[in-house]
This record gives sequence, structure tokens and C-alpha cells, in this order.
Amino acid sequence: MTEDLTERIRERVDAVYLAESRRVFATLIRLLGDFDLAEEALQEAFRAALEQWPRDGMPANPRAWLVSAGRFKAIDNIRRRARFEPLDDVAEPVAAGGDDPAAWEGEGVEDDRLRLIFTCCHPALSPDAQVALTLREVCGLTTEEIARAFLTPAPTLAQRIVRAKAKIREARIPYQVPAQPELPDRLDAVLRVIYLVFNEGYAASSGAVLTRADLSGEAIRLGRLLIELLPEPEAIGLLALMLLQESRRIARTSPSGDLVLLENQDRSLWNRDHIKEGLALVERALSSRRSGPYTLQAAIAAVHAEAPTPAATEWAQIVSLYDLLVRIEPSPVVELNRAVAVAMRDGPSAGLALIDAILARGELANYHLAHSARADLCRRMDRTAEARASYERALALTQQDPERRFLKKRLAELKK
Repeated sequence: MTEDLTERIRERVDAVYLAESRRVFATLIRLLGDFDLAEEALQEAFRAALEQWPRDGMPANPRAWLVSAGRFKAIDNIRRRARFEPLDDVAEPVAAGGDDPAAWEGEGVEDDRLRLIFTCCHPALSPDAQVALTLREVCGLTTEEIARAFLTPAPTLAQRIVRAKAKIREARIPYQVPAQPELPDRLDAVLRVIYLVFNEGYAASSGAVLTRADLSGEAIRLGRLLIELLPEPEAIGLLALMLLQESRRIARTSPSGDLVLLENQDRSLWNRDHIKEGLALVERALSSRRSGPYTLQAAIAAVHAEAPTPAATEWAQIVSLYDLLVRIEPSPVVELNRAVAVAMRDGPSAGLALIDAILARGELANYHLAHSARADLCRRMDRTAEARASYERALALTQQDPERRFLKKRLAELKK
């Protein structure tokens, strides 16, 4: 075989790894019953591919070849270890798989990815562990990449993942899609994890930059995968919401990285492909007549996306949607967002009264966006001293550098 052909096949192996490795990994977990064994088998399978495919040529079905190779490598490793120590619980699921690839292909290889998502988001795991495990095992991000994204030391993040895997093993958490009666509650956990990942990418909780395109991109990829495998209305609504919010990414910051408010954004920069897809998904989710919180938030985002100018925004429609959202998922943050919409519909004094009532309850006392919203309404009403105090409170609470620059700019403007 010529050197050029060998190099081309190696490039094909790399391409297969990018496209198929997480699918292969998900199936290996089902066959082997253990995350670490499956990861080891995955690496062994691709190592074998790099050795054999340049010599023997590409197989007709690379994914099936890799699953089969990984499984047999794992069996060999287990048998070798069994000579020196007792077989552990993983031997049974390995042996049960059979030697015929058709046996495991018939069980629904595509569903393996869905099983993996539900396993990583099992309610027995802490929310932090669910997010870390999903990014690591479903998305294939490295521990270092996840640690950087969430500003967590890599050893801490690694331990979180190790403990989550141990919990799955020790608690014998089943690697399966929940039964229909359990699905709504379990799906909520999956959707929450995906949206947590998206939010950290769309509006980072701290750090030098406002957004992280890699994280929001991973969340959207997970959302697409989820509705491909499980097209539930709320999963569709979540994907719509993420696409509509992501459509504004470029317009949300200036070339120097400063925050640009929605009312000041250049709408020609909004991603029209994302908006078109998002609007279609909103209609699809709403057609089920079982609108949940993600679908309603997506409908609100759709109203913004369809407004050609800030002045053309249908604020009455947005308030009505928030009224529904408050009823089905009451929270002080939802009330705050509704108060801002009321201020846009009825004037700043109406919104300020609602925000003051929320803050008086103490639930959002340490939420910087509540104080920032109050400051903005006071500024619009020429209540300068109150605006300054609220901006200063918001500044003391935020850890996001672009938001800090924005708040400092507002404070400087009040002194003029």
C-alpha cells in the first residue's frame, strides 16, 4: 500500500472517530455494562483500526466493525485479568451479548445514545455531576475542556466524574430509557441539564467573556439528538428556545466584547437560519396543546425574533405568555422577567412596582439582574439616586466582566 493511500485511510479513521466515536461508545456501554470498560474498549478499537484498515482496507460498516472489535478486546482483557483476580459483575453482560453482531444491532443501536443521556442525567446524581458526565460521555469533551468552561479545577471536575460513575455502578442505575410512566419526570432532568449547559454558553456566569459558543453549540447538538430520538413537545420547545436565543449571539456583544442590550442590537446580524428553524419548532411544539415552560419561553423568544425593530415588539403578547409561564412554573426569576415586560407595555412605574414587590420578599436579594432591572427603570424615571444605588448593588453581585463594564458605564452616565 502506498504512503499516500495509508495517509488517506488514517484521515478516514480520524473522520470516523469524530462522527461515530460517541455512538460506538454508547453501544459499548450497553454491551459491557461499565463506563470505564467501554472507554478502554473504544480506544482499543480505534487503535486496531489504525493498524488494520491501512492494511486490509475500510470495512463496509465502520461503526459495526468498531463495536465488534471493542467488545472482543474487552472480553480478552477481562479473561486475562480473570487469571489473577475474580471476575467482577461486568463479566455477565459481556458474555450475554453473544458473538453475532446482529444480536446487538437488533436491540436498537440508535437508542444507545438516548440510554446514555438518561443514565448521565439520572436523578440519583447531583446536578453538577449530571452536567459534567453528560458533557464528558455524551458529547465527548475532555475533562480539561469541561473544567475550563465552568471555571472549575480539572482535578475537582475529574473527581466529580469518577464519583458519578461509581454511583452509577454501586447503585446499579439501569442503562435504559425510562418506562412511559417515569418518562416525564426523567425527561425534565435531561432537559434541565441541556439547558444548564446552554445557559453557561449563552451567558457565562463569570469570567472575561459574555458567551461560550462551544458550550451553547454542544447543548444545541444534544437538543437535536434528543428530538431525533425522542420527539416530545418540551424537547422540541427547548431546541426552539436555544436556537432563537443563539440567533442573537453575534449582536449581543460589540467588537470590543462589551454587552449590547436587546433594544440596541443590530438585528441584521441575527442568524436568520436559526430563527427560521426556531419558529418552525415553536409552531410544532405548540401544536401539541401541552405547552410546558420551555415551549412558552421559546414562544416569547419568537415574538422578539419576529419584531423588525424594538418598537415593533408585541409586548402585550409577551406579557400574556409570561402570565401563562408564571402559572405553570412560578418562580421569582419568571416574575422578574414578566415585570420587565409589563414595564415595556405599561411604562416603567408599573414594572418598578412589581420589581420592588419581588425584592421585598427577599428571594432575589442577591440576584444582580433584579437590581440591574430596577436601576434601569429608575433611570428612565429620572430617579437618579435610586438608580445609582441599584446599579452599585448589581455591580457588587456580578462576576461577569462585560456586565461589570456595562454597569460601570451606566453609573458614569448618571454622574454627568
